[in-house]
Amino acid sequence: MTKARYIRQSTSQQSNLRQLAKAHVDEKLFVDTISGSVPFGERPQGKLLIKAIDAGEINYLSFHAIDRAGRNTIDVLSTLKFFYDKDVIVKIDNLGIESFINGKANPVFNLITTILSELSSLEKSSLLERQAEGIFHARLKGAYRGRVKDTKESPEETLTKHNRTVKVIKSNPTMSLRNLAKLATDKDKGYNVSPNTVKKVKEILILSTTNLL
Repeated sequence: MTKARYIRQSTSQQSNLRQLAKAHVDEKLFVDTISGSVPFGERPQGKLLIKAIDAGEINYLSFHAIDRAGRNTIDVLSTLKFFYDKDVIVKIDNLGIESFINGKANPVFNLITTILSELSSLEKSSLLERQAEGIFHARLKGAYRGRVKDTKESPEETLTKHNRTVKVIKSNPTMSLRNLAKLATDKDKGYNVSPNTVKKVKEILILSTTNLL
């Protein structure tokens, strides 16, 4: 059995010692420093892990916790299904459960990971809402002077420019950034959008919604 361990931390300032605590010498490590909102298949080490699994090099994979795989329920479940289809045993350390028992799918694993994935997704959404609310109140007090990250456009200009993306996001609120970008892109009309741009538009929409409360 060829084992691997996937580790994710959001920033280089964070420690991954807790995730490494249960690592074994026979495990190949895949370590990403990236936001949990980025789909698993779009992460540098996530891509390498998927490639290794496709090549039949890995058949046992450990995570410290389910949120290391992602914070979007659909993306996490899609990733777990990929592992299942490839007959890769997945172990979640902090739960002490594996996806297979005696060669058969573990129904408890599927139930718990689905629930925890949903809770993680809701937690992320709540965090963004609280963040947007904090920015809104700071603006009311004149204490916030920020702008949309990586752009000189105003929020209104960005939403107008990416009106098609806005419609796609509103119609598919739980879809991953990558899939939203694919759905919004219209090559016939010369409109291309990246996952990062979709993320930026979503952040503006969240802030706009908070401003109306």
